[in-house]
This record gives sequence, C-alpha cells and structure tokens, in this order.
Amino acid sequence: MAALVTMAAIWGSTFFLIKDVVSRVPVTDMLVVRFAIATVALVVVLAPRRQLVLSRPVLVRGSLLGLVFGAAQVLQTYGLELTSASISGFVTGLYVVITPLLTWVLLRHRVGLLTWLAVALATVGLGVLSLQGLQVSPGALLTLASAACYALHIVGLGRWSEPGTALSLTVVQLAVVTVVCLPPALADGLTLPATGFDWGAVLYLALIAGSFTMLLQTWAQSQVPATRAAVVMSLEPVFGALFAVALGGESFTWRITVGGLSILAAMYLVELGPLLRRRRAGPRDRAGLPA
Repeated sequence: MAALVTMAAIWGSTFFLIKDVVSRVPVTDMLVVRFAIATVALVVVLAPRRQLVLSRPVLVRGSLLGLVFGAAQVLQTYGLELTSASISGFVTGLYVVITPLLTWVLLRHRVGLLTWLAVALATVGLGVLSLQGLQVSPGALLTLASAACYALHIVGLGRWSEPGTALSLTVVQLAVVTVVCLPPALADGLTLPATGFDWGAVLYLALIAGSFTMLLQTWAQSQVPATRAAVVMSLEPVFGALFAVALGGESFTWRITVGGLSILAAMYLVELGPLLRRRRAGPRDRAGLPA
C-alpha cells in the first residue's frame, strides 16, 4: 500500500509540471523523450544484474499493457492542454470508479449497489467540472477517456503482474509507450526541450514519475487486487490539486471544490462496500477459518 501511496503523490506532482512543459514542447515529443529516457534508465540498471526476463508471456502482456498505458498518457496530456491541472487531476481520478466496472464486464466480478451510487456521484462531479453552460469541456472529455484507459491498465496489470516478472514487465511497458508516441512525434520533426528547466522537468517525469512509479505500480499490483489498488491511487487527484495550487499558481474555484469533492466521495464509496463485507464476515471468516 505504501508503494501505491508514494506513486499517487508523485503522479499528483506531475499535472502542473506537464501543463507547463507542453506549452513549449509538443505533447508526443515530450512523451517520446520522457519514456525513452525511462526505458533506457531501467535497462541500464537491470541488464548488468541479469534481472531482465523477456519471455514470450512478458513481451505479449507488457506490449498490450504498454499500448493501453500509452493511449492513456497521450489522451491525458492532450486533455491537460485544454483544461487546468487541478481539474485534470480530479477527472483522471475517475479510474477508481471505472476500474470495478471493468472488472465486472471483463472478469465477471460482481458490482454492488454502493459502486453504482459511486458511478452516479462521480458523473455529477464530472459534470460540474466539465460542463460550461450547454457545452462540455473537450479537455475534460479527453481526460475522461484517459481515465478509462488507466482503469483498463490497472485491471490488466492486476491480472498479469507477478513478483518475479515485475521488473521485466515494467521495461516492456515503458518501451511500448515510447513506440506508441514516436510516429506522431516524428511526423513534423522531434522537438527537444530547449532550456535547463525543461530538461530537468522531463528528467523528473522520466526517472521519478516514469520508470520508478511504473515499477512501483507493477510490483504493488502483484500483491494488491486491482480495485483496492485503484482506490489507494485515488489520492492522486488530491495531490494533483494541492501541487497545482501550491506550485502551479492555480486557485480553488467553486467548480473544483464541488466537483472534486463529489469525485472524491465517489472514490471512497467504491471502497466502502468491501470494507462493510469484511466487517460482516466476522473474525473467523477473515482469518480463513471454517464457519
């Protein structure tokens, strides 16, 4: 759990930083540089220790997960160009509500009443954040699509991640994200960061918020169920809003306050159902003893 909380805090710190960098470096160009550095860094660290095990299952699963995660990154970053960092953080956090829905559709896991209430509450929060009169913010819609991709990634990672292959699975995912972003970046020529500040930001995004957090998530999800992991990671938008206000020069509006609180309430409703079931189960069932 501590690994997922750390990851959520680091990811939360990236929203205002990415929004600033993509005002000078095109979205896909920044993503290519970021994930290429992240991939190379992990390979350099792991290869000499012979910790890379690129078996066929690892390559296939890592490639599929990388495609989904790469799509999420592209959609989120383009959405961040069109909305504020704090709103982007809260809308991205909707993956915590989408995750149990995907486990229901894809894995046939039952979805309780509280989860459906959470979906309704999250929809209200999203509407408050994204509706502008009768128009819908395109940035919020792109970010919502990225949240769905993140949820799919969480479900897939929970299904396929194993402690023994977490390192190798991380490398494959990062490499595939780089490949996904490369064609559009090369279409009009690759633009590199031009200042020391931008390079510092990209290095932070690559090494700390890229390879390190991906490794944390891949390892942690080999230990924690997908829905619970998503709930812990829902701290990301909270950290995102705090960083955006403290360091990004943004301010809390009524939309951010009402919409953000609605989404946060939805996130924790998702966790309330399993908690109540465990309490009803009693100490004997929780210990795995016969009734």
